Amino acid sequence: NCLGLPNIGGEVVFDPCYQGNPLVNALCVGVMKHEDIHLAKASGTGNLVILYGARTGGDGIGGVSVLASETFDADGPAKRPAVQVGDPFQEKLLIECTLELFAEDLVTGIQDLGGAGLSCATSELASAGSGGMRVELDKVPLRDATLAPEEILMSESQERMCAIVEPGKVDRFLEICAKWDVIATVIGEVTDGERLEIFWHGEQIVDVPPRTVAHEGPVYERPFARPEWQDALQADGAEQLPRPQGGDELRATLLRVAGSPNLADKGWITDQYDRYVLGNTVLAQPEDAGMVRVDEETNLGVAVSTDGNGRFCKLDPYAGAQLALAEAYRNVATTGARPLAVTDCLNFGSPEDPGVMWQFAEACRGLADACQTLGTPVTGGNVSFYNQTGEVAVHPTPVVGVLGVIDDVTRRTPIGFGEEGQIILLLGDTREELSGSVWADVVHKHLGGRPPRVDLERERLLAEILIAGSRDGMIDAAHDLADGGLAQALVEACLHGGNGARIVLPEELDPFVALFSESAGRAIVSVPRSEELRFTDMCKVRHLPVARIGVVDGEELDVQGQFTIPLDTLRTANTAPLRDLFV
Repeated sequence: NCLGLPNIGGEVVFDPCYQGNPLVNALCVGVMKHEDIHLAKASGTGNLVILYGARTGGDGIGGVSVLASETFDADGPAKRPAVQVGDPFQEKLLIECTLELFAEDLVTGIQDLGGAGLSCATSELASAGSGGMRVELDKVPLRDATLAPEEILMSESQERMCAIVEPGKVDRFLEICAKWDVIATVIGEVTDGERLEIFWHGEQIVDVPPRTVAHEGPVYERPFARPEWQDALQADGAEQLPRPQGGDELRATLLRVAGSPNLADKGWITDQYDRYVLGNTVLAQPEDAGMVRVDEETNLGVAVSTDGNGRFCKLDPYAGAQLALAEAYRNVATTGARPLAVTDCLNFGSPEDPGVMWQFAEACRGLADACQTLGTPVTGGNVSFYNQTGEVAVHPTPVVGVLGVIDDVTRRTPIGFGEEGQIILLLGDTREELSGSVWADVVHKHLGGRPPRVDLERERLLAEILIAGSRDGMIDAAHDLADGGLAQALVEACLHGGNGARIVLPEELDPFVALFSESAGRAIVSVPRSEELRFTDMCKVRHLPVARIGVVDGEELDVQGQFTIPLDTLRTANTAPLRDLFV
């Protein structure tokens, strides 16, 4: 762990659609004071442009700028080496160096070098500033002396930053870089014109208004259309699929679903991470959200959850995107934190396909509407197109991250049933919603119908109840209901708390529906007997459905009238699959 960052959460999803194009989405959270914000803009005529960090090589040429604009086919492997080569230790040095530069107020503007490399960073810095920029490209430190000027401009080599520095602060800037063994070179200056000028050994090779490159380029008007197969897909619901009958079949189904790769315990993966470096992690995977203390004096903390469900989005990208946001929002709330902001990574196939473009447009519309309803601003994000091999595209996969704040991390709520004798309550409405579910996938290899209904006002109400219950000490454990429904939530709460449960399913529901429906806007909580009345009264006053479904007790999951499974059996079923696959 060269960066020294705790890995506090995340998801692993397996589906054949990702076989040829696996997706990796990462979210990193930092903490700062408002007055310490540094912007990506080049201002102040005569200020110098400094490139610092790793040398520029050819490993990243055509990375984001080429690979993100083409699908993979038979020639794909020849393109893949263009993917950038990272050096985490060099990245750590660059981070610490940059923080020290900030601490001494040596930077006027700054931007990292990502997609399209120096061509993007210089044009965006100049475009956001008040003037132009002159760059001498031949001064860029190189790893490969044979690179042509256009390759230097487009290289996406990692661990590089571009800073705007006042002339009187350059010497100190370079001293700090040398201290951290970070290469730093003055490559240009801010000018009073409105042009981005780039020179190669005295010859001008670029002369453009920076805004035309960064902000005023051509806008694609891609055609989009609802796919012809969408209606047939939605008409093929899971309601008619054969269901388990009786307790023995329900028991076998629960064990099969709990042991499927997407619901199996991911400990074999996450145990390889460092979840507790820095000593401030208070919740980590497999909790609903990761939580980190950011102030040791006040115990202020932040909670983060990332969620996405490509199967739901395949059925209905508008509703599927909202369900991804709703689950992340709910996961943060179950820990006791207030959801405050959203970021996302929108993963889709080729936008040149009108059907994919329709999926993308619908997902964006769904997220926009949901964020308005929940009051969560989108602070950033990313779009990843061309995730397909030949004609096979990934499911539309918007991955949504939600960040929340908790005033006191000691009031956090874990998912596990930790105390025997506590009452288990089910919050929210359960409907017969099985299309796109894990059960339909695992048992029948079926994908069709419509995803669960989304009620964002109910999601917000549920979050308020969970946060209040955690803050006021009414609930000791909370777990959202999502993939696998109530059955999976009970399995995880029992295993991670180390206690069993005696469950009485609601009489008005078919036992199978009660256990495996994936209706949204639900959670289970365990409350001390002394707090049950106060908590249920709060739910009833706020008109949130609440039902007593059991008690924490023993060393087995006992669904009365249906089946009993010892915790050891559950643990074997839930933890063995990934270890067996990969070890």
